[in-house]
Amino acid sequence: MPRKKKQSKIFVLDTSVILYNHNSIYSFEENDVAIPISVLEELDNFKKGNDIKNFEAREFIRIMDRLSSNSTLQNWIPIDRPNAGFFKVIMNEQSELDATKIFGEDKIDHRILNAAMVMGQEHPEKKVTLVTKDINLRLKAKSLNIPAEDFETGKIKDVEALYTGKTLIENADQSIINSLYENGFCMSEDIGIDNPIPNHYFIIKNGRSSALAFYDPIMERINRVEKVSAYRITPRNAEQVFALHAIINPKVKLVTLQGVAGTGKTLLALAGALEQKRNFKQIYLARPIVPLSNKDIGYLPGDIKSKLNPYMEPLWDNLKFIQNQYSEKDKEYKKIADAIDSEKLVITPLAYIRGRSISNVCFIVDEAQNLTPHEVKTIITRAGENTKIIFTGDIYQIDTPYLDSQSNGLSYLIDKIKHHDIYAHIRLVKGERSLLANLANELL
Repeated sequence: MPRKKKQSKIFVLDTSVILYNHNSIYSFEENDVAIPISVLEELDNFKKGNDIKNFEAREFIRIMDRLSSNSTLQNWIPIDRPNAGFFKVIMNEQSELDATKIFGEDKIDHRILNAAMVMGQEHPEKKVTLVTKDINLRLKAKSLNIPAEDFETGKIKDVEALYTGKTLIENADQSIINSLYENGFCMSEDIGIDNPIPNHYFIIKNGRSSALAFYDPIMERINRVEKVSAYRITPRNAEQVFALHAIINPKVKLVTLQGVAGTGKTLLALAGALEQKRNFKQIYLARPIVPLSNKDIGYLPGDIKSKLNPYMEPLWDNLKFIQNQYSEKDKEYKKIADAIDSEKLVITPLAYIRGRSISNVCFIVDEAQNLTPHEVKTIITRAGENTKIIFTGDIYQIDTPYLDSQSNGLSYLIDKIKHHDIYAHIRLVKGERSLLANLANELL
């Protein structure tokens, strides 16, 4: 016997929401969800391929097929979750106020707007809201007096308050700093910290005297952090010291490094991985491909290698910089070259990593701000024994459509996974690439 509907709202989902999270249909509590037929048509075009958007499209189609196994999609069908609403497909996309005529083009976005208006006309007793991650579509909807909003699930409310991974403690007692240098540790109570966050870093100062430290969750004390180098890459500020410490700490299995361009995120991650390469079978350095103008790489000329090279070049630049710290006669220089030749060190697009086992691997994911929360989760859940994953990125420099500083996978990961013993995070602030790069970051 069908449940009696008591919902007061209907949410009309755009394709962008489904490609962001295939489980989005479950995110609206007791309210109803409507899917325009044009969205299903668009999903059909996305179902083939190996990118995350193709996976999301396929998974959502499977959900729709399962839920509608005993009914037609033109009827309201119960969503299979406790206290959830109903869903249906909107077949009629011919509203009284025709968006295709208003905007002068018959395109899928305009048909979706018509579908939302049809829902409003058929259900005047309910508030009908279009949910889309496409900002321009939200603006078009509002121009037609259609309530529209972003998909909020997985979105960080206050990105400015995002976890930084470090705390500055000023005017500390000199005896605490002395203890850190003489004994290598102090207790968290000594610096006035109750319930310290695992692997949280501290800059402890007393006048001109200072010490760098972190909370060791295993020893349950504040241990001193020493400045070390990795493959002749030497940290230039406290945050870089902390970042390299987290990368080479064998007890930390997941690291996130956030910072603007030039703060050394990728360089430190790669140098730290090379420093401990004996502990892993392979080092993977990967990044998502975000083509210019959001076009597939198939639009570019040449074979697959020539298509991908422009996207991988920044990673090769960092590797060459490390290699050039040595002369060609040095064994370290040759070790890097040998690691590349033997595929002990692999630089590759992130799409080529999916589906592989990542056991006994140090896995660096660069430009992680261009990933969705689900994509980040997919990467981490593939981690096997003795795997370390390092995500680097700048949450304010996003190239992927429908993602922003609040909804990208890196922000989501930093916000959700802090306070765990095997996780460490550092926000890098000071640019060290050059005075010119710093000037651009500050003033432009």
